[in-house]
Amino acid sequence: MDYIPYNELTPKELRRVIVAASAGTLIEWYDFFVFGSMASTTASQFYKTGTPQGDLIAWLAAYAVGFIFRPFGAIVFGYLGDKLGRKFTFTTTIITMGISTTLCGCLPTYANIGVTAGVLLIILRIIQGLAIGGEYGGAATYIAEHCPQGNRGFYTSFLQATATGGLCLSLIIILIFRNALGVEHWTSYGWRFPFIFSLLLVAAALYIRLSMKESPMYAEAKKAGKIKGNPLIESFARPYNLYFVCISLFGATMGQGVVWYTAQFYTLTFIQSTLKVPINDSYLIILVACLLGIPGFILVGYLSDKFGRKPFIVTGMLFGAALFYPCYIGLNNYRPYETNVDTQPQRAGYSPAMMGFITWIMVCFVNLVYGPMAAFLVELFPTNIRYTSMSLPYHIGNGIFGGLVPVIAVTIATNTGNIFGGLFFPIGISAACFLVALLVMPETLGTDITEIAASGNKKEKA
Repeated sequence: MDYIPYNELTPKELRRVIVAASAGTLIEWYDFFVFGSMASTTASQFYKTGTPQGDLIAWLAAYAVGFIFRPFGAIVFGYLGDKLGRKFTFTTTIITMGISTTLCGCLPTYANIGVTAGVLLIILRIIQGLAIGGEYGGAATYIAEHCPQGNRGFYTSFLQATATGGLCLSLIIILIFRNALGVEHWTSYGWRFPFIFSLLLVAAALYIRLSMKESPMYAEAKKAGKIKGNPLIESFARPYNLYFVCISLFGATMGQGVVWYTAQFYTLTFIQSTLKVPINDSYLIILVACLLGIPGFILVGYLSDKFGRKPFIVTGMLFGAALFYPCYIGLNNYRPYETNVDTQPQRAGYSPAMMGFITWIMVCFVNLVYGPMAAFLVELFPTNIRYTSMSLPYHIGNGIFGGLVPVIAVTIATNTGNIFGGLFFPIGISAACFLVALLVMPETLGTDITEIAASGNKKEKA
């Protein structure tokens, strides 16, 4: 197995590891988010429910299917990653994601093949969900298993920034194609190009990843004969490890997931579909807020190496639970139309700048809860089951609870007539996870993950 021993890693090699792993993950997040970022353009291309709002809900439901399948990808690829190695597994995931995303841009629409178009789209979303379910855990463990002991939060925070970076990249590519082609051509066929563009990005990422070596901690553990048994049984059937899996889900990733998607992704859906913010303005509002927020992940990751992971994670969830509602009221205060009908004259109080500022405040909540999350998760589990054990709770929390925020929130708001009604779902999850984290989440700073039998902050009993 080709690897560089842990104690022989140079700073140059470590930087290369971080760039290679993070670049690939950035592109996978691009592939995953470009689908949702174009909801307002493409929903009615694939679904005909009788109303634009119904088409949007159908599209968001198809989008949600990918999130639902993320935990299954975590199980499959987590198992493979713990048995066959980190490099093999997340090289496989990026190929899978790239092919499925490119095919999304090649699909016939409802006008060509009727409801079959929507079915094919859902199948591709399932494949995307499986792929991203295997990506994050592999990249996080790979980087963490190269990091110096005292800088794990800082180095893994670059990976944490890739999710928001992938969303930003998707918005940039959409804006470029939309403005270059014009609205008519964009709506007719131009929406396909951001999907097909993924092929170039994935080719570049694959070239980088194929030159990477195996994780030294994994390779040395395998060489010593410590990678044995079934990682699924070790992770979920042994009470000691299952306890930490449950803590990571109910005390961390569920709350983190709803904070991430409410602050960034549902904000885009809300300002486009509810407040009727012009498309270009809406993309720029989210793009600028997220770009300004990206350095915050690095800062919080760095600080978590000084003050611990837990204080930042619980504070981010608390801010989300307490402040999402007033933040969304703030967005509504700066809306473009008095009654959210885009045929009206724009209000004098319409301010994309203030909407962007409010969105950036919410992105700061994400910085707090997500910046140290990778370091926290890898420090909970031993090397032989780390990929599997951290991937499943991460993708249940982010995929099921976080990823379903847009479709649940839009459905609640549509059925109740209260445009803020959907916020009670993420607010409730954030509040519950805050309490769990406050009471039972361990502080993992200082955990030596080179100890193969270590889990959390304690050595496992024989």
